[in-house]
Amino acid sequence: MNRIIPISIMALLAAGSCSKSASKIEYPAAPSDSTTYEVFGMTVNDPYRPLENDTAAATLAWVEAENKVTQDYLSKIPFRESVRKRLTELNEYQKNGLPWKDNDGNYYYFRNDGLRDQAVLYRAKELGGEEEVFIDPNTLSEDGTVALTGVFQSHDGKYTAYTISRSGSDWTEIYVMDTATRELLPDHIEWAKFTGAAWRGDGFYYSAYARPEAGKEFSNANEYHKVYFHKLGTPQEADVIAYENKNEPLHFHNVGISDDESTLVISGGGQGVGNSMYVKDLRKGDNAPWITIEPSQDYDMSMIDAFDGKMYVYTSVDAPLYRLVEIDINKPARANWREVIPQQESVLTGASFADGKLIATFDKDASNHSYLYNLDGSVIREIEFPTYGTASFSTSRKRPEVFYSFSSFVYPSAIYSYDLASGESKLYKATEVKGLNPEDYVTEQVFYPSADGTKVPMFLVYKKGLERDGSNPVYLYGYGGFNITLNPGFNPNRMLWLENGGIYAQANLRGGGEYGYDWHEAGTKMKKLNVFNDFIAAGEYMVNEGWTKPELMTIEGGSNGGLLVGATVNLRPDLFRVAIPRVGVMDMMRYHLFTIGWNWASDYGTADDSAEMAKYLLDYSPVHNISNDGTPYPAILVTTADHDDRVVPAHSFKYAAALQAANTGDRPKLIRIDSKAGHGAGKPVSKVIDEYTDIYSFIFENLGITPGTANAE
Repeated sequence: MNRIIPISIMALLAAGSCSKSASKIEYPAAPSDSTTYEVFGMTVNDPYRPLENDTAAATLAWVEAENKVTQDYLSKIPFRESVRKRLTELNEYQKNGLPWKDNDGNYYYFRNDGLRDQAVLYRAKELGGEEEVFIDPNTLSEDGTVALTGVFQSHDGKYTAYTISRSGSDWTEIYVMDTATRELLPDHIEWAKFTGAAWRGDGFYYSAYARPEAGKEFSNANEYHKVYFHKLGTPQEADVIAYENKNEPLHFHNVGISDDESTLVISGGGQGVGNSMYVKDLRKGDNAPWITIEPSQDYDMSMIDAFDGKMYVYTSVDAPLYRLVEIDINKPARANWREVIPQQESVLTGASFADGKLIATFDKDASNHSYLYNLDGSVIREIEFPTYGTASFSTSRKRPEVFYSFSSFVYPSAIYSYDLASGESKLYKATEVKGLNPEDYVTEQVFYPSADGTKVPMFLVYKKGLERDGSNPVYLYGYGGFNITLNPGFNPNRMLWLENGGIYAQANLRGGGEYGYDWHEAGTKMKKLNVFNDFIAAGEYMVNEGWTKPELMTIEGGSNGGLLVGATVNLRPDLFRVAIPRVGVMDMMRYHLFTIGWNWASDYGTADDSAEMAKYLLDYSPVHNISNDGTPYPAILVTTADHDDRVVPAHSFKYAAALQAANTGDRPKLIRIDSKAGHGAGKPVSKVIDEYTDIYSFIFENLGITPGTANAE
């Protein structure tokens, strides 16, 4: 949080069918006890509390037994291997990253030539010329579970720091290499988290926690996030604390520095909807005072760059749809801010300098639109995109070269160069996926009413010629939280669903950032039910408009979206046939007690806040509201991973155990627990294919659909 070709037409089996083996599943007995606790006079039952100890022998034995049950079930699905084969084909295409240029004129870019577990970072003197491998994360582990998560070059180009994570954990390690020779230096930082490396001279700033207790690295709450400065050639133990707040154990402190190393920025978050901002004018030395730009965490504040004593800041201050302002760091009062790009009718999502210009991107109904600006805020032109989609830019204040990527639901990411003077976009790297012809599909956007009449946007993607006869399987995806916008984007695994005649529906629920601050706030705390109602209304819309029927509908979401799926199933189990809650927040009464769960309080509130808040959370908490009266639930496949230290696996453990013990009908209630994997970031391609093989096999089996097995020509 921070905070898924020609193929033969599928055959529908008997209506309402589900797995023949579902009623025969014998679930393992979960470790349990008689734990109860009081919250503002309410008694809360927590029988599966022992599962919170993810390293206990009893928990490990239960995990092993659950995985055996799940794999036994999945292994009996006759088309599972054909699904795996097609997903492998769909993932076997060249994936290209945006190029960027260093001060010595070298170009860098990521590329995955197909099925490598991790993308490789290359370097070349000229684009299209001879290249060398700069960093290959595939060599850092035998199984591809070490991911390269960031690359940070010193401003003089002499050194390159890079960050890695192991097995999907949020814990970060930092290594340093000589840029010219690629020689690894002895500097090595451990137990950093939510950080990059902000270079200043012959050292860098980074953020970290204290070394965690042995055996509790992936579950204990993280407190007192500090900013350190590491001088090259010295041990980590000698690193100096550059910033800390001893009064606020639950704040994040992220560090940034301007390209000219004149301005140091600390952003504080974790307890509000935005972040505080403090800066130091490094032209005045290390002992210069911290200057307060924004003391609260009530607004988003992000420095784009700083030079000549001026900061350019992307902010929601006095702008719920965001704006870009220039701030003189020696005159930081809001009255002195100069507005560069004022608030528009659409949400400003970011901006970057490009030579002497600015490129700003807006979300219009959840789709990216980008414009070239002069520094006085006047618009030069729009950068035209072909359809609904998502764009990312690679720019520099010092150079005119601009590259951008663009993708949409059936358009894999392509790389373009952009001429600032003429406005011409030129295709640099195209992407081809075996058997995919984007012209075979339709993408449309609809707006449907939620329970309170609010119009909610939703993208629908499907094959041309599909009829509204109620017989179409639908895969409904949502998130609805943390100011995150679901833009159109490409997922090769999703093509398996689309090419088999399914409809992919992506709902832009309240709680997200699609329409700015007010849209986000309308799905938080005591308004969280709006998010679930928006999702339910999306399913009802698909039925009422004749696209499908409940027996053919699947819902999926991950993290906060896993919570969405769990809560929605409890509220409307009749509306869906299959549910896939992935790495979800399932225990709303205790989520804030693990790792960085406290960081989500700005969206959820906590059970400690008030009796009213505690009751609200308890009334929708997925693990506490599972029916036990025989109401038929959808077939459910819960997914989590042993190294998930964002949403700890105990959430999914307790939820799956409660599901399996409840009387919710004969459809399967399974849990898939991945090993050496985390919340999702950096997951090896091989593990992604394995996971989606199981997810899609489970979905097709429980919808009564046999997917096509013909290979793409």
